[in-house]
Amino acid sequence: MTKRAFQVWKGSNKFILGGRLIFGPDARSLPLTLLLIIVPVVLFCVFVARHLRHEFSPYNAGYAILVVAILFTIYVLILLFFTSARDPGIVPRNLHPPEEELRYETTVSADGRQTPSVQIPRTKEVMVNGVSVRVKYCDTCMLYRPPRCSHCSICNNCVERFDHHCPWVGQCIGLRNYRYFFMFVSSSTLLCIYIFSMSAIYIKILMNDQQGTVWRAMKESPWSVVLMIYCFIALWFVGGLTAFHLYLISTNQTTYEKLRYRSSHSRSIVYNRGCPNNFLEVFCSKVKPSRNNFRAFIEEEPPRVVTLPSTTRESGEADDENGPRRQKVEDDLDIGEDLINLSQRCNAEEANNNQPHHTLDIDHERAGSIRTEARHGSWGRRSGSWDVAAATDVRESRSYGTAKEARG
Repeated sequence: MTKRAFQVWKGSNKFILGGRLIFGPDARSLPLTLLLIIVPVVLFCVFVARHLRHEFSPYNAGYAILVVAILFTIYVLILLFFTSARDPGIVPRNLHPPEEELRYETTVSADGRQTPSVQIPRTKEVMVNGVSVRVKYCDTCMLYRPPRCSHCSICNNCVERFDHHCPWVGQCIGLRNYRYFFMFVSSSTLLCIYIFSMSAIYIKILMNDQQGTVWRAMKESPWSVVLMIYCFIALWFVGGLTAFHLYLISTNQTTYEKLRYRSSHSRSIVYNRGCPNNFLEVFCSKVKPSRNNFRAFIEEEPPRVVTLPSTTRESGEADDENGPRRQKVEDDLDIGEDLINLSQRCNAEEANNNQPHHTLDIDHERAGSIRTEARHGSWGRRSGSWDVAAATDVRESRSYGTAKEARG
């Protein structure tokens, strides 16, 4: 039965609208992010912007404050949607390891046995801008990660130009959504500054109208104070994040590279093309199309079996082990037959002579059980058959000696 790609997706992503939108596994944090943006704006429009409609000349110029707040909030929400609901640059995983990279090796154990194995080199070197860069093999996606690619443990995908996984947007930040992520963070910073400034202006207007102190104006509009405190705290987060990513863009680095290779100077200059070109690369380059068609119909491919090369030594050892094992089973069966024949012969001679005698302490059922035990012992334990045979030989010799003494 054919299914769409998103229905058999091996990553941890969540899909809605038939695979048209893709989110991270922690997309449930998005409602909290929406509340942190929408609730302050609604409070601002109701308790601050509404009172500033007629405070500027011309008379209705204050409506612009309300309209700007609403439109700017919609713009921020659109950027949030583009950041969290699209493919960040997922590299399609392979169904089997790359055959051209497979290496067949033979390991020799302490007892001299040779064991063939298939190994894939953990790293390999590629050239980027004339500099040799080491890339790693991903066991989960079964591919060599492209340069600047990393495997996200939360989404369980390899992402091109991986920056970080952002729990606030519920998505990885990579090649295809980094631009929108930065614009979302920087726009949120501007929105905080705007609400903080307009709330402070409203406090100033209340002071002038009532000829009072700042404390009196704050009591008149407590929601303005609450919004100023909220925006001041938020600015430390979104504002600091904006400043940090401005630095990363200017040096053409990612958050992952900055934290992982902080001591490697050669790694940081591989992709640096100069500050102006770095900004042009992030904001003016064309966003690459997704490498995944999540709505495409696919058929599941059966797993590929890799045949390991066998050695002549192992085949010979297997034959040597089977040979003695079969020989042991045959010996055990012969012992059982001999015991049966010996019991029958002794009983017949004693019956003809009508002499007191000691019967051999082995009957047909016992011989059959010995025969069965010998068979199981030879296959279950390599030394089991020889133990049964040895015990049988001792009992046979004793019983046979007793029979001869009785006849003599």
